[in-house]
Formats: sequence, C-alpha cells, structure tokens
Amino acid sequence: MTLDWASFIDPLHRLNITPWNPAPALGLLYLLRGGAGGAITLFVALLVSDLVVRDLAASILEVVVLDALLTMGYVGIGLMLKRHIPEGGMFVDRPSLVRWVTIVVLGSLANSLVFVSGLAAFGLMPTEEWSNAVLRFWVGDGVGIFVTLPLLWWLLDAQRRSIFRTVIIRWETAGYALLALASLWLVFVPSDPVQNRYVYVLFLPLVWAASRQGLLGAVFCASFLQLGMLLAGWVWGSLGITVFELQMRSLLLAGVGFLIGVAVDEQRRAASELRQTLRLAAAGEMAAAIAHELNQPLTALTAYGSASEQIMQRDGGSEQLRDVISRMVSEAGRAAEVVRRLRDFFRTGTTQLERIPLSELMETVLQPFRAKAPSLGVELTASIVPELVLHADRLQIEVVLRNLLANAFDAVAGNPEGGRRVTLSSTLTGGDQLHIRIEDTGPGLTAALSDAAFEPFVSTKSSGLGLGLAISRAIAEAHGGTLVAEAGGHGCFILALPIDPMRESIHG
Repeated sequence: MTLDWASFIDPLHRLNITPWNPAPALGLLYLLRGGAGGAITLFVALLVSDLVVRDLAASILEVVVLDALLTMGYVGIGLMLKRHIPEGGMFVDRPSLVRWVTIVVLGSLANSLVFVSGLAAFGLMPTEEWSNAVLRFWVGDGVGIFVTLPLLWWLLDAQRRSIFRTVIIRWETAGYALLALASLWLVFVPSDPVQNRYVYVLFLPLVWAASRQGLLGAVFCASFLQLGMLLAGWVWGSLGITVFELQMRSLLLAGVGFLIGVAVDEQRRAASELRQTLRLAAAGEMAAAIAHELNQPLTALTAYGSASEQIMQRDGGSEQLRDVISRMVSEAGRAAEVVRRLRDFFRTGTTQLERIPLSELMETVLQPFRAKAPSLGVELTASIVPELVLHADRLQIEVVLRNLLANAFDAVAGNPEGGRRVTLSSTLTGGDQLHIRIEDTGPGLTAALSDAAFEPFVSTKSSGLGLGLAISRAIAEAHGGTLVAEAGGHGCFILALPIDPMRESIHG
C-alpha cells in the first residue's frame, strides 16, 4: 500500500495505471514466500489501496472483481517464476535470466490485457483509450517488477542481506554512485531540451557496477538510476521527456546491466570452479600420498594385533586385555579400509553403494562422540531420525559426518562450561531429500568464510590442513547431494542427500 501511494504519479483517469508500479514486485515476492496465504493478503492490499489511495469511482463489487483479476494474474506470474526459475524466483545465469525476462514481460502483458479490458467493460475508462491504457499498464507493471524485484529478492532474508552488504558497502560503490549522479545531472539538469540525447552516459556507471560487482552491482545501480531518473523527470519535467519515456530507458538500462552482471558472475563461478577443481586434484594427490604412507603401518598394526590375539589364545590372558586387543585390530582394519576407499575415491571417483538404515548409520557415527562428550563438557543432542534407508557408501558418509562432528566439538571447545552444545538432526525435505544438520554454539562462519571454508588448504584452525571440508563436500556431491555452511552467529552445516523413493522405507 505504501509503494502504491508513493508510485501513484501521472495516473490515467485516476486508475491503477501509472508509468511506474513497483508494488507488484513486493507482491510477487510475498507470493513466492507465502503461498496461498500470500494471495489472500495481496488481494486485501490491492482492495484497500484502490479504496484509500486511488478512491476509484466504482462500486465495491467492481473493485473486488478487478482486484481479483489482478491477484490471479500475479499468482500466475509467481507460479511460473517458482516453477521455471531455479532460485525460487530470481535468475542466476543467462538461461534463467532469459526465462525470467520472458515470464515477467509476457505475464505483465497478459495481466494488462485482462485488467484494462475489465476497466473498459465496467465503463471506468473510454474504450477508445484501450490500447494506450494496455501499453501504459504493461510498461508500469513490467518495469516496476523488472527493476525492483531483484533488489527486493536480495534484501529478503538475513543471509542474502549479509552478502548484499559485503558486496555493495565498498568505496567503489560510492565512486559509481557519484558517477551516476553526475550522469543524471548531465542528462537532466541543464536547461537545453536536447540534453536528454546524452542519455547514453547513464550506461557508464551501470557497466562499471556490473563489471566489478556482478549481478548485485547491476541490481543496485539499476535501482539507483531508476529512482534518480524518476525524480529528475518529476522535477525537470519541462525538458519534454515523459515519465513513460524515462521508464523505457530505465528498462533498457536494467536489461543491459543484468546481462553484464550475470555474465560476470558466470565467468567468476567458472574460474572459481576451475580453481576448486585444481585444488581438489592437489588435495587428492596429497590424500593418495598420505594413504600410501599410512597403509603400511596400518597393515603392520593389524598384523601385530592379530598375532597378539593368537598368543593370548595359546597362553591365556585377561578378558579385558582380549577385548582391548580385539578393538585395536577392528579399528586398525577400519582405518585401513577408510584410507583405501578415500584413495580410490580421489583416483577414480569410486563409491561402493549399499543400503544403510539411517538410524544404524547415525548410531555408529555418534557412538565415539557420545563417549568423549562428558569429559569435554559438551552437551551432544541427536534428534530422532526418520525411519529410512540410504543408498550410499557407508564409509564415505561416515567420514563426512565424523568430520563435521569433530569440527563442531572443536568449535565449542573455547566456550565456557554450560555453553558447549552440539546438535545433530535429520529431516526429510520435499519427500526426496534428507537434510542432516550439525549445529553448534561456536562462533560460526562469516558470509565470506561460508564458501571459502570448503576450499582445499583453507582452515580456521592453526594446526589444520584444510582438507576435511573439501573432501567432505566432494563426497557429498559424488552422492548427488550437497554440503553447505550457513553464515551466522553459530556453527551450522547441512548435508543434503537424495533419497531414492524406491528405497526410502526401512521396511521396503
């Protein structure tokens, strides 16, 4: 409603037809997040805006019908965005940008045709102005969504706001913002009406922002320029530039900026993936070398343990000693198998898939940590796990979970007693993915470190090699899953693994 009030400029017959309408962008974002409840809230907001902001000369029934048509149109656009855009309504690469533009442009056009036809049918506007009204409503809604939705999407939640601040709050941003102000002054402020032909200078700050800060810079600068152009058009409207013309230029600027920003982000992602691949290859070589060096002493340890068992069977010995030696042999054998399997994984990507009950896997992983938690003053909590079977490489998934739990224990070690808590929980998401969360009360990771932590040889520990998380993510991705860290005031890692529907039930 506030956006409706602020953007109610140059309306056609005091209708909801303005050259700039950013409110639908907020409405779409609300729909993408709120589902069916969001549609009801959006309808009520549209209804109140029509009655309070615009004071339409129409009956309540007519207003209700028109706003219901608008709401259904926005719901349709929202559903298309949710279905065809991988990031829940926002583009991240050039193919998704093309899909996003297509949905926004065609969806806004369809909404315009239906809404303006409804206005004409109720006699709220002259029928001879139908085509002009369709064009103006289309441009107002389309540009409002096109320019405003990406900015609002980045400001939607705390994690994206943190990334936005990290990228935007720099001296460089002040530089291109000042260049944008200078460009706006050159185009609008001088009294010569032909100054507006220098509008192309507005591309300079936008190209700067997009090429240096990627999509985030393009989104911020496009929004900044649009607001500046609208204010300039309102203050210096005598220059003969209509708000409609300004919006078309704003649309062109935003489109070019988004295309450059997405291309820059894609190039950076490709470069980062290449560096990651090279580092992971180096980590694999290092892991293979370590495995080769460890294999011989582990084999010898197993042989010595087996010999000790034979001697004890022959000469006798206490039950406790036999149990200790048996465990030594078992753990040495398990360590040798882990080393061998990791070496094979890095060399050939080999995984030995088997059916594993999730509860059994969790119990195996948690057992050693439960044993040492009291002596370290750590409160270890594990929630009840879903009754399902994983189709995975048992040893590799155990390596991932043990590594994450060990990191969590290390993270809380510096906390005072009573503040050392580690929680492991698992939930089914969407019916086809298992999310295993390992949370701790440690200091957590910043937004910058949440991705860097997975790079080989990057570690927050003074004595760490920086291979644990890199290997863990590689194992997760080899299983068709993901491993991510949530930035925030506490530690949180999420291991996502796909669930085969045919293998989901433990009783299957």
